[in-house]
Amino acid sequence: MPRATTASDKELWGQALSLLLLGFICYAFPWSVLAAEVAPSLRIQGSNTIGAKLGPALVRGMLEEEGIRGIRQVPGERENEVHIEGQDAQGRAVRIELAAHGSSTGFSALGDGSADLAASSRPIKDAEAQALSAFGDLRSPYSEQVIAIDGLAIILHPGNPLRALSTAQLAAVFAGEVSTWEELGSQGGAIRLYARDDQSGTYDTFKELVLARQGKSLAAGAQRFESSDRLSAAVSADPQGIGFVGLASIGQARALAIVDGESQPMAPSTDLIATEDYPLSRRLYLYMKPGEQNPWADALLRFAQSPPGQAIVERSGFIAQQVGAVRMAPRADMPEDYRTLATEAERLSVNFRFQEGSASLDNKALRDVQRLVDYLKQRGKLQRKVVLVGFGDAKADPQRAELLSRLRAMAVRRELAKGGVALKDVKGFGDVLPVAANSAEDGRNRNRRVEVWVY
Repeated sequence: MPRATTASDKELWGQALSLLLLGFICYAFPWSVLAAEVAPSLRIQGSNTIGAKLGPALVRGMLEEEGIRGIRQVPGERENEVHIEGQDAQGRAVRIELAAHGSSTGFSALGDGSADLAASSRPIKDAEAQALSAFGDLRSPYSEQVIAIDGLAIILHPGNPLRALSTAQLAAVFAGEVSTWEELGSQGGAIRLYARDDQSGTYDTFKELVLARQGKSLAAGAQRFESSDRLSAAVSADPQGIGFVGLASIGQARALAIVDGESQPMAPSTDLIATEDYPLSRRLYLYMKPGEQNPWADALLRFAQSPPGQAIVERSGFIAQQVGAVRMAPRADMPEDYRTLATEAERLSVNFRFQEGSASLDNKALRDVQRLVDYLKQRGKLQRKVVLVGFGDAKADPQRAELLSRLRAMAVRRELAKGGVALKDVKGFGDVLPVAANSAEDGRNRNRRVEVWVY
């Protein structure tokens, strides 16, 4: 005669069924159990500009290249956070966490150990580098890596007829000193300001390139946003609005052309941002502590610099660091020799720039040397097809400015010679054709550049 089922029996049956169910889930969906138990393989914190689209896309691309299977993206615990999960060939869970709350948060997270990589839409500040100096030099070529070029777009409602503003006018507008569109020669009444929040590298860049250079601060009445995409959507719906976003977030808004100092009006075009001539162009970075032993961080940095990684940069709406040729129209304000170049040769989409106050190439330029050598080698132009053209900031003695600009071009020549490049010519044009105002150090650094022309 069967024994009656007791409460103890029911408990045992329940445990057995739970174990069977858990076993099935582990078999069918192993990542769903392991991801909750395994520590993150890589933690990235910082810029919303990078974290919104580009960071996740690069992570996915890197994981695919590393043979990770079943890759999926899930929301994190807070807004602007995502987890990207998958499995390696041995069935082990891989989880990479991204938190995009502003560039400054990335450096703080490096310091307290809660991140392995800091994503930043501006260079590390002196105070941040000092705070992290116990780990080593965060400005070393390995620790500081430029992964893309972006441009700050000044955006308006599509129906606003205004076409260009100077950086001085922009500063007055965002400081609240110019309060109506009529004061700018447009129409629409009161100006409404839209800005990124204080944690944002986009805001830091705008503050440095526009507001601080004019000795101004953001007006208290500006509406603030953590997300560039949300800011852009708000401006595109407001006929009286003006804001600033990264290039990938222009959306339905319209971008203004910008004048800085004596530069020509420049729209945020691909070519002008690639050469960093556009006044509000900027670099996007990943920073890693020197000596970091995380193989996933190494893999992501390698992938971000590779041609497949830079292709993802381009698809994500940013400017890739790939070398290309651009035809330039000759202009009457060009020096005669430069006008000849514009007529007969092609300019390449790379400018070489230098460490602040130094004749040494900066970290991006050092990587661009190899990119340029590869480009020339692939096209059979290593021998006497290249002209380097140096420019500089204004000096009391124009001849000294011309000499310094030529010396900068010769510094690039020395690096290219290591890759087997023999030049056609080296020229220095001094302080002509500025791309930025010489009234601030950042502008002077932008004007100290070397262009590459190819026959």
